[in-house]
Amino acid sequence: MTHTAFSAIQDYRAAVASLVNRYAPLSAELVQLTSQASKDDTPPYSHDTPVVYNTAWDGITEEDDIKLIVVGDNPGKEEQLVSRRAYLVGQSGRVAEGFFRRNPALGVDFRRNALITNKTPIHTAKTKHLRYLSASGSPDIAEAIQESQLEMARLTARLHQRLFAEGGTRLYMVGYAELKGKGIFIPYRDELVRCYQPCPETWEHVLAFQHFSMNRFLVDLKQYMEENGQADTAAALDALGRRHRDEIWIRLASMQ
Repeated sequence: MTHTAFSAIQDYRAAVASLVNRYAPLSAELVQLTSQASKDDTPPYSHDTPVVYNTAWDGITEEDDIKLIVVGDNPGKEEQLVSRRAYLVGQSGRVAEGFFRRNPALGVDFRRNALITNKTPIHTAKTKHLRYLSASGSPDIAEAIQESQLEMARLTARLHQRLFAEGGTRLYMVGYAELKGKGIFIPYRDELVRCYQPCPETWEHVLAFQHFSMNRFLVDLKQYMEENGQADTAAALDALGRRHRDEIWIRLASMQ
């Protein structure tokens, strides 16, 4: 990648590391809350890292070629383990790896060419548990869940805009259920679109998809291709991703 693109990634990971450190004083309360939130629907697991920085970013060098930014929801059980501390390394990540491996024409190695991030670095076993944390925790917890989304939206939009200017990098928003209605990620949704208003050409390369979990991404893409008679996976991804993006976000007439 260019030196400018690599500098953008360095700035991004430093800013997210600072954000994670900002919430370190909340760790004890977050561990207690995530334990309570998961007790009825999640097998017991080790609660290691309440707020997760993606250590995989530290392995990115200027010699790498980042073609894609992938935005998941928040770190889950495997992502927060002290032995992992990386994003999309559980079953969902393995589904993503397999998809790109089976589609070499897309030119993306999921672990080498994709920078993987989240809408918040705050861990829960299931994304829906963030609601419990927000409702049952202290005001500082609720504020952190909202504030972290706003900051991650700003940082990710800026990173995408800088990388796009250098090499046409795309952004895949993977998992959008909580971006609709009264979803927990409404602050992220609204801040993200605000950040792209000065850059309509880059917004066109923001695509939204079902999550990789439970094969929803694969099922949705297969159904779209069958219904539309498409055999070209790349073209189908573009069309489906834009359709879902426009279902989620207001069509930005002022950006056209």
